[in-house]
Amino acid sequence: MSRPRPRLLSAEEVRRQLADLPGAHPGRAGTLEVRLRAPSFAEAVRLVALVAEDAEQMDHHPDVDLRWCDVTFTVSTHSAGGLTQLDIELTHRVLESGRLVDATTLPAAERLEICLDVEDPAAVVGFWRAGLGYREAGGDKSGGGVELHDPAGRGPVLWFQVMDPPRRERGRFHLDVYVPDDEAPDRIAAVVAAGGRLVDDAAAPSWWVLADPEGNELCLCTRATPAA
Repeated sequence: MSRPRPRLLSAEEVRRQLADLPGAHPGRAGTLEVRLRAPSFAEAVRLVALVAEDAEQMDHHPDVDLRWCDVTFTVSTHSAGGLTQLDIELTHRVLESGRLVDATTLPAAERLEICLDVEDPAAVVGFWRAGLGYREAGGDKSGGGVELHDPAGRGPVLWFQVMDPPRRERGRFHLDVYVPDDEAPDRIAAVVAAGGRLVDDAAAPSWWVLADPEGNELCLCTRATPAA
């Protein structure tokens, strides 16, 4: 007999429970990430083994990325299409396993997304889903953007931002680069020093819109909540 599908958590429920999960960060839409640095490669492997034991007990498994002493765990309930209480519980266990091997938590990793400005996401998302072989996930940005994810987790997210008002006179693609919150000012200064300009900071400290000398745009993003 199949188990009932777990209930998706609301964004507010996730934010509230993250307060008890220092070291966990929102990842791509519908995921949480934990980055840990173990004292040695052997301890990093042991950390993965500890989490694997818990995951087997829960029958709920994270994605794992091991690079020398650094391990990134990404949790999501794929059958439900996002985060459930299973992911919160598994994240608690990941952090506890990190403490057992004396691992330290790391800031959220930088992340690259490709954004396509559109008038009607429903009219174009099928084309890009088929062409890229990606799968659809609900967008988590203002404007109701839809996201497409690489099932293998290697390619960047493609998300569709609704234009308001529609624009024809500029390029439709731009890059979103996610950086740790405290690194954003230095990154903006570096972009400006390299010949760029600040186009819009209305959503700061969540994101800033910058442009190169020919007007091609880059959004520098953090995980901070947009200003009211």
